[in-house]
Amino acid sequence: MNFTEYIDLLFTDYTLQTITLGTAVLGALCGMLGSFAVLRKQSLLGDAISHAALPGIALAFLITGSKDSNTLLIGALISGLVGTFWIRGIVKNTHLKSDTALGLILSLFFGFGMLLLTFIQKMPNANQAGLDKYLFGQAATLLTSDVWTMCVIAGLSLLVLLVFWKELKLMLFDADYTKSLGFNIKFLDVLITFFIVVSIVVGLQTVGVVLMSAMLLAPAAAARQWTNSLSVMVGLAAIFGATSGVLGTAISASANNLSTGPVIVLIAAVFVLISFVFSPKRGLLFREIRYWNNRKDLQLNKTLAFMYHIVKTHENIDHPHAIKILNSFQGFTRKSLQKLEDREYITLNKSMWSLTEKGFEKAANLYNQSEENE
Repeated sequence: MNFTEYIDLLFTDYTLQTITLGTAVLGALCGMLGSFAVLRKQSLLGDAISHAALPGIALAFLITGSKDSNTLLIGALISGLVGTFWIRGIVKNTHLKSDTALGLILSLFFGFGMLLLTFIQKMPNANQAGLDKYLFGQAATLLTSDVWTMCVIAGLSLLVLLVFWKELKLMLFDADYTKSLGFNIKFLDVLITFFIVVSIVVGLQTVGVVLMSAMLLAPAAAARQWTNSLSVMVGLAAIFGATSGVLGTAISASANNLSTGPVIVLIAAVFVLISFVFSPKRGLLFREIRYWNNRKDLQLNKTLAFMYHIVKTHENIDHPHAIKILNSFQGFTRKSLQKLEDREYITLNKSMWSLTEKGFEKAANLYNQSEENE
């Protein structure tokens, strides 16, 4: 199926509409909440929570014997919350740092979850098949009820962000100051962490345990490169996440044997790569351009300061000097003279040069600064 056929099918096939809407909502939700995880320097939190949710899925099946997605996700939510509070408890009550606690909980819960899945697969019960979809995700199994659940959670998350926007923003950048204003830091921390856990849990069916952390962090990391504003970052991250979901679903549906979850994550990774290279303020490309421009400006400034050193012995700054005087100056080129003339710092007359009034003032400032630095 080519892309044109996919577009036509998108308006007629109810299943494809459901999957596309679900991945778009999930991407927007993860991008929106992932911004707070990135800014709070809790990038590993998404990985730990997604892996911690696996034993909850397995235990929910063992207890109920049902593969109903809502039942399994409730188990994942409880397990994820337990893992989250264990991490907080380890950091608070021991000398271990957060990255160590995250790594411990991730390994412990994921190992336990894999053990339970192995046990379930060996049970004489035909109903256990399909639980492994939560490892790598299977977007094709999304139902309308799943999409509605995502929409409700996304709406609640947006409402919470709007209601507590000022407090959350203050907490991100200065928690002590927020506490001094009388706001409950612990409540705000638990609140945003809870919704991050919920967003991860609802995405397990689509993206899977292994890749869910990338879905949470990649759109936010990409958005961070384009802005210093929290509101703009959250909006951009939601757009990047939703676009990754839609494009990933389209590519997966247009090609054979491509799993939707990994494709969505790869599209999100492309957004990160483009942002890291091409963003105007932080992008590697523009950083190199600024670096070379600064080097060129430095060369011109050094030449201009040397000219001032020559001219200041004359009462008339318009007094012409031979270009050959500059030949011994390190870094001097005739191209630099042309650039100085283009900026109206000097005037050229064949083999002679002289400073303009504008160039003399600029050169005097540069010369004085260089003397102060010495």
